Amino acid sequence: MREYEKMIAGKIYDPADPELDNRRHECDRLMRIFNNAPWGSKEASDALDALFPDHGEGLVLRGPVSVDYGINTHFGRYVYANFNFLILDTCPIYIGDETFFGPNCALYTPLHPMHPEDRAPYFNKDGNLTDKEYGAPIHIGKRCWFGGNAIVLPGVSIGDDCVIGAGSVVTHDIPSGSFACGNPCLVKRKITQADRLENYPHLLK
Repeated sequence: MREYEKMIAGKIYDPADPELDNRRHECDRLMRIFNNAPWGSKEASDALDALFPDHGEGLVLRGPVSVDYGINTHFGRYVYANFNFLILDTCPIYIGDETFFGPNCALYTPLHPMHPEDRAPYFNKDGNLTDKEYGAPIHIGKRCWFGGNAIVLPGVSIGDDCVIGAGSVVTHDIPSGSFACGNPCLVKRKITQADRLENYPHLLK
């Protein structure tokens, strides 16, 4: 099994593997192009397509964007992320249609061993310094909204139609249709018809 296959399967892998190292370097190159290209330019669009080859139409990411691999992040249609979107996609990340992220949001899939002896750096068979890493995927449903500075941790699934409050750290699964916030992020209530804009006429004048 290749180290890449171990990585996306959530098994212990060697991050110094040449295939992984090459992809991270390519990802860095594409990030620099995207983050420095004029907003809305063909150069930026081409770099975004290469950085995230599996994305639906209407993807909008405001730079700068930071990502480990890109190829492991899967966007639905009309996803939007504001400034400083951080994606650590050692394991797959799935983001549903029409999901919005405020500024400084982060998605983390990597994990490190808890015991310090297992976490210690070592030299691999090629003589390169490395360590033991693994991860867990993130699943985010459709039509979700994340307030600024929200963080999603490894292995979390968030259902459709959720609102995650600003500054939240999502450590556990969130069921569909929930408003959740805090550190750790906890469900506060269900989102209902009472939340429709028609019930807030002062916002519509």
